[in-house]
Amino acid sequence: MGRYRPPAPKKTAVITKQGHERLTEELRYLWREERPKITQSVSEAAAQGDRSENADYIYGKKRLAEIDRRVRYLKKRLEEMVIVTQPPDDIKKIYFGAWVTVKNKKGVEKRYRIVGPDEFDDKTEYISVDSPVARAIMGKSVDDEVSVLTPDGQVNLIIRTIEYATKYD
Repeated sequence: MGRYRPPAPKKTAVITKQGHERLTEELRYLWREERPKITQSVSEAAAQGDRSENADYIYGKKRLAEIDRRVRYLKKRLEEMVIVTQPPDDIKKIYFGAWVTVKNKKGVEKRYRIVGPDEFDDKTEYISVDSPVARAIMGKSVDDEVSVLTPDGQVNLIIRTIEYATKYD
């Protein structure tokens, strides 16, 4: 009997236009460029004979399975996405798409953009709308103080600035 794993919590189905374009391009690349190359290399490796010891064949089959899994996920996910194309009516509060600067008790400031769960990235300071920090600051205004439970413990943050992109296309 296998180990039971409860289903993952449903991700919020919002995305910026740039994030949607990036996922669409990834889907196109995987399906039209990478998958045909891997399929060709697998068929060439299969033609060489014994498949059980053929590393190219084994790796290619695994890579095809990974590509197919990602393609299925992207197709399903892109169908249910809602693309946010304009800032909210009340730009003095934090909502999806906002650039937010927060300051901790030590005086260290960090700037984040609240984006969909499929487009967050540590390198670009994008955080998921489903993250603990984003959930804590949603609906707050400048100078509000929030308390966030992070893996490092309880952190108190003060909201310093809120900005929205002037153009959402």
